[in-house]
Amino acid sequence: MCDTCGCGSSETRFTIKKPGQAEYVYAHTDHDHDHTHHHNHDHVHPHDHNHVHSHGHDFEHLHDHHNEKTISIETDVLQKNNLLAQRNRGYFEAKAILALNMVSSPGSGKTTILERTLHTLKDRIKISVIEGDQQTTLDANRISATTVPVVQINTGSGCHLDAAMINKAVKELDPPDKSLLMIENVGNLVCPALFDLGENFRVVIVSVTEGEDKPLKYPQMFMSSQICLINKTDLLPYVDFSVDKLKEYINKVNHHLVCIELSAKTGEGFDKWIDWLRGIVKSD
Repeated sequence: MCDTCGCGSSETRFTIKKPGQAEYVYAHTDHDHDHTHHHNHDHVHPHDHNHVHSHGHDFEHLHDHHNEKTISIETDVLQKNNLLAQRNRGYFEAKAILALNMVSSPGSGKTTILERTLHTLKDRIKISVIEGDQQTTLDANRISATTVPVVQINTGSGCHLDAAMINKAVKELDPPDKSLLMIENVGNLVCPALFDLGENFRVVIVSVTEGEDKPLKYPQMFMSSQICLINKTDLLPYVDFSVDKLKEYINKVNHHLVCIELSAKTGEGFDKWIDWLRGIVKSD
């Protein structure tokens, strides 16, 4: 899919694991020909359907077959993903599960926001969590400490979660009916914007330490999101950052995006985020 980030190979391995339990290893291929193994090794069956084009003349007549192939693969991958995302969405709707896809660049404070949210709501709302990272279970371990059910997806070289990963993780997690499912995506403002997971809402998080120009540099992410959390506002006195300028840029990209200013560290402004969540979660 992505020639520059490691997702473009014909095979991408990812693992799903619960803290303290055995891991499940999966293999993605361009043909969705997956083999799941619940042991310490897996078997890979790659398929190379590359076609070599031969021309009986000199190189003055050039065709960019690489670009043709890239576009074809990208369209194919996104179509497959979107079909499975619709299946996920139907499952969530049938079980009255509200799914949130939390996206941001690395270090914006997604996990800290998630932890504080769980501590605030876990006794009032049934919540489950899917954690996405390239490696380690560090974030899943932090979430597990809140006693909220969590599974970790490690994408390996992949820079985003996709609908197939969520489909498998949800089966492992088995969230209850009428609950909240919070998905923490891999830290990246580019590729996750392209992949629908079947979520109800996409929540983009930007911190005041990142600069106000993120919406202009990564417009697809902000265009595809419904909520923007502006985090680390406790640092505003110490950084050269204008919230008004950020909102101005956001408005140029997506004037429907709802912005909430907060500090996951101090809790300042967090009540607005909690009120928004409670307002959209389906109650009994």
